[in-house]
Formats: sequence, structure tokens, C-alpha cells
Amino acid sequence: MSNERNLRRTVLPNGLTVLTERMEHLRSVAMGVWMKSGSRCESAENNGISHFVEHMVFKGTRSRSAQLIAREMDSIGGNLDAFTGKETICFNVKSLAEHVPIALDVLADLVLNPIFATPDIERERGVILEEIKIDEDNPDVLVHELFTQNFWKDHPLGKPILGTTATVGKLAQQQLVDYHGGRFCANNMVFSAAGNLDHDQFIAAVAKEFASLAAGEPLHELQAPEAGARIVLRNKKALEQVQICLGVPAPPITDDNRYTTLILNTVLGGGMSSRLFQTIREERGMAYSIYSDLSPYRDTGTLCIYAGTATGKSLEVVQLILAEFRKLKETLLGDEELTRAKDQLKGNILMGLESSNSRMANLARQEIYFHQFFTVEEIIARIDAVDAAQVQAMAQRLLDPDRIAVTLLGRLDGVKLNRKMLVC
Repeated sequence: MSNERNLRRTVLPNGLTVLTERMEHLRSVAMGVWMKSGSRCESAENNGISHFVEHMVFKGTRSRSAQLIAREMDSIGGNLDAFTGKETICFNVKSLAEHVPIALDVLADLVLNPIFATPDIERERGVILEEIKIDEDNPDVLVHELFTQNFWKDHPLGKPILGTTATVGKLAQQQLVDYHGGRFCANNMVFSAAGNLDHDQFIAAVAKEFASLAAGEPLHELQAPEAGARIVLRNKKALEQVQICLGVPAPPITDDNRYTTLILNTVLGGGMSSRLFQTIREERGMAYSIYSDLSPYRDTGTLCIYAGTATGKSLEVVQLILAEFRKLKETLLGDEELTRAKDQLKGNILMGLESSNSRMANLARQEIYFHQFFTVEEIIARIDAVDAAQVQAMAQRLLDPDRIAVTLLGRLDGVKLNRKMLVC
């Protein structure tokens, strides 16, 4: 695949794609099994099942109890973890290179052979219900969840990854077993690894561990969501601050102009020198936390601004955000600000590739979304090629008043917001 980073790619007979990056200076190896589907592939009644299954695979396999899994990993000093996203699920392990056979065997066992015992399901259901309560008690998490649910209303992409109390409470053993059997197959899976390894030897080991994995059927094409520009005011008197989420639709992850969008986001609210941080926190002292964030997916995305502020200042903060939108649409970036944003973005990308975990994840994501690998030089060249006129054109395209969605959460006594107040 690439001489620059010593990358190799092999597709096993059952269709499982295996990617490796050799990093000889390390003593460890990071490995990840990536599912090419996440919570957005769930039906409404099964909302939260991906995350539930992610939890359940750690509760025991045909040959290992949950306690034995934990003991084996601790005995080699390994780190075993997992996460569920909107479009992926990842099970990953990191160990010293000399312990890769054990770490790989444990990882393969829990991914391929979970038993979904009824007592374990009921215990873990309780754990997940508490996890849902944690998010409901966390204002900045809750406002993002409310924003997403209303932005993509009635679409799986808008549903919470954890599911709801109602849906998680109803998920039964057979549903979990059927989900695992249908999704955990070679055509829906990528195995990536980075660290001190030999590709050919590693392929042989992975092929042996995953020989029983069925090819499975490719998942059907996902339905693209339609964004809604809704204004949602949710009163929660227990909060001291008003939580603000203001966002617009953004390009998908593979969009040709993605680097222009990344630079726009960096300038707007991507760091301490960003316009929103400098204006709202540093100059006005109106918020402690203020930032913008891009969430790109296969066929869509969001550019979302978050801020937490006092009730009496909430509408003024919204107006200051819109004022920055207006400036980006009307005035070209100066050379210094554009260069600073590019250098910040390049630095983040390069520093993000310093660990074996991040390189393992980078390999998998490029395979899943792009089906090819972009070198660091190619990415930096694409960033450097973006000019101020392209950033302005992207701002004019995205920051459309008619497409702005807003969610306010907190003590909203007397706070009123309508479409006419979102002009930018």
C-alpha cells in the first residue's frame, strides 16, 4: 500500500480485510476489529443494540469467563477496550509485541464467540441504563444529544448510540444473538494493526483465528438523512448555565472539499486562537467553554457550535456566533490567519499519528470510508492548496440562515428565539 509508512493490505479468503503498519521502533502492537456499521444501521425498536452487543462480548465466551478475559489481559499488561459510534464499532487491544499471540486470541475469541448468557444480559442492561442516566445528567452531553435528535429527526443517525431507557429495557437475548450473527461477518469487518510486527506472520495468525468467520452479506445501502432546521428550547431549571448547540449541515467525510471545511471549522472555533474563543471568551468573558466541531459521516455531516453561558447572556452569545458567520461569508481570510489555521490543522494531523493506536485507527477509517490510503504528504498538500476564496465560498454555502438549527437547554425563563433572529 505505501512505502512511506510500511503499510500492507491482505484480503483473506472469507473476505476479511487485514491492514498492518510496521513500526519497528516500538515494543508494542495495537490491534482493532472494526465493524463497518454502527448505531445508524439500527431499527427504531432496536435502538441501542450495537452498543449493548459491544458490552456483552466482554461478558464471556464459549471458552473464557469475563473474569478470565480480564486476568489474561492483566497478566500480559495489555489494554482491552471497545467503543460504538454512529457508523462503526471497534474492539481493540494493545500489548507488547511478544504477547501478540495471547492478545490476538483473546480479541478474536470475544468478537467471534460471545455467549450472551441471560443473567449477564440482565446485569449489563442495568449498567447501560445507568450509563444513559449519566448522559442525561451531563448538560453538555445532553444538549448535543437533543440537538442531534432534532437535527435528524426520525432518522437512525439522530438516535442516541446508547439507545433509550425504553428500547434498552426491551432488548431480548435472541435479538442480541441475531444482531451479532448478522453483523459480525467478514464482509462487514476490517482488522487493522500497527506496531512492531511482521505482516506475513501476522496475517497467518489472523487467518487462523478468524478461519471460522463467515463471509456474510454486504449491508444494504443506507438511507441518507434530511436535516431539519429546528429551534428547540428545553427548560431545565436545575442547571446554572444555558447550554447552546447551533449547527448546520456539512459535507460528508469523503467530500472533495473536506480540507476547506476543516480549515473553516478551525478558524471559526477549532482552538484558543479561533474567532469564537477569542470573541466570546477572551474579549467578552461570556463563556468558559466555546468551540465548533465537525461530525462527518458517509453521506452527510454537521458543523456544530457549542457554548455554555448565563441565561441572561444566551441570546447575545447566539448573536455573536451569527456575527462570526457573517464575517466569514463577507470577508476573505487574511494570509496570516489562513496560514495559522493550516499549520494548526497539519500539526494536529501529524501529532495524531504518533501512537500505534492512532495509526491503527487511521488505517481502518481510511479503508472503511475511502478504500484507499492517503499519505501524509498528500494530505498536507491538499491542506496547503486551500485558498481564502475557497474558505469564503464554503462559508457562504454552509452558513445559510434557513438551515441553522439551534437547541437551548437550561433555565430559559423569558428566553425566546425565532427564525428572524438567526439572520447572518
